[in-house]
Amino acid sequence: MSFDFGAVLAEWPLLARGVAWTLGLTAVSTVVGMAVGIACAWARASGPAALKWLAGAYVEAIRNTPFIVQLFFVFFGLPSMGVKLSPEQASVLAMVLNLGAYATEIVRAGLEATPRGQVEAAQSLALDRWQIFTHVVLPPALRKVWPAMTSQIVIVMLGSSVCGQISTPELNYAASLIKSRNFRDFESYFIATAIYLALAVGLRQFLNWLGPRWLFGR
Repeated sequence: MSFDFGAVLAEWPLLARGVAWTLGLTAVSTVVGMAVGIACAWARASGPAALKWLAGAYVEAIRNTPFIVQLFFVFFGLPSMGVKLSPEQASVLAMVLNLGAYATEIVRAGLEATPRGQVEAAQSLALDRWQIFTHVVLPPALRKVWPAMTSQIVIVMLGSSVCGQISTPELNYAASLIKSRNFRDFESYFIATAIYLALAVGLRQFLNWLGPRWLFGR
């Protein structure tokens, strides 16, 4: 058996488009998903009872179901309720919901590890609840859990590979399309695997570089 990686690499514009979509989906879902996670973590840690229950139900529903089922529910299920989304919109929404649930528990662990003395010191300075949360509690909490958050973001990026099942033109979809054209299954998925590996390593290094500058101020 002979391998022809050139036949796959010749389709580099399609692969590049897939990489761009994978990174784009990851970037949007990271920003919005972390915002959802922080809000839900606050609700679970300090919010009223109703919000605690809603946030808890959301976290349990997402963490105990497969991502592909969540994706299919958003893309195929929501239209029956009158909510029609494009494959790209459905992919972003599903990834945001997925990351948001896991980020909630990651951030909540950091919030609960904040020493009570810090909060009491902030209260003694007449800071309101919002100022205490955003300036005193949240930054050190995120510093504590940033490695876990980084790993979860990488997992979500890799999970975007199933979004090709609803025709989102991400990397795995591109590899499948190339394979259907030239029947080079091994070469197509070998190259896709290598690219995913490079993306995961690069994303982790970028987040490890970004974290200290964004959260630690150095």
